Amino acid sequence: MSFTEVFINAEHAARDNFRINEGDYIGEDGLYRCGVCHKKKETIITFGGEDRKVACICDCREAELAKEKAEKEEKERRERIKAMRRSCFVEEKLYNWTFANDKGSNPKQTAAVKKYANDFEGFKKDGIGLLLWGSCGTGKTYAACALANALIDKGISAKVTNFGRILNELQGTFDKQPYLDELNRYSLLVIDDLGIERTSEFSAEQMYGVIDNRYKSGLPLIITTNLDLHEMSRIEDIRYKRIYERILEVCHPIEFKGVNYRRKNIVASYDDINKKLGL
Repeated sequence: MSFTEVFINAEHAARDNFRINEGDYIGEDGLYRCGVCHKKKETIITFGGEDRKVACICDCREAELAKEKAEKEEKERRERIKAMRRSCFVEEKLYNWTFANDKGSNPKQTAAVKKYANDFEGFKKDGIGLLLWGSCGTGKTYAACALANALIDKGISAKVTNFGRILNELQGTFDKQPYLDELNRYSLLVIDDLGIERTSEFSAEQMYGVIDNRYKSGLPLIITTNLDLHEMSRIEDIRYKRIYERILEVCHPIEFKGVNYRRKNIVASYDDINKKLGL
């Protein structure tokens, strides 16, 4: 395309964007001006020895275009975040498991996980993850999901899954590397409820493969477990010893303590239903 063609195309594009609004007027130079900011909406340029009147953008229109661009980019950002959240979680209810909605059952531990989220890029650079451990129902999974949601809100990809789901995906798969590589597409990988999956040579091998592959990639990993940290560090079974040693090498442990809020909520629900039934 010649320079002349480029110029003509640009001129047509500018003319297509040209608008005459109420209050606009023609100045003494014969060119349209904006009735609000009074800046030129047309100008004269010389091209090929000929003066040509072409459209230009006044301050008002420039502000409108900037606003339209910002709105478009914000809409695209929201759509990307929605897609990332769908990819991260298997249940929609987890979309609302955020730090803002936390009920404060373990404030110190939750604050630590939130600080991790705030400085994620630094921890990611060092390949440091977290091991959230403690008894059942103390908020470990909630904190891990809140962390994932916080990162997604910043446009950082995350995936929350568990080894049971991973093992089902890998069962019968001959070449497992593409699946492992897909997990490493996420900046953060959360593996929930370590220890509830079935124990076998196959499961132990695949568990180690996932964790070791993540380790070699240098990407952070979040693990939640009801297993006792001290038992994990002293286990004798060689199949799981190397798994736990690798986890403890790359995941900083945070203990979650306190009331089993899951059980407490179930009991409260039973009491409420009993009242409705007159029991």
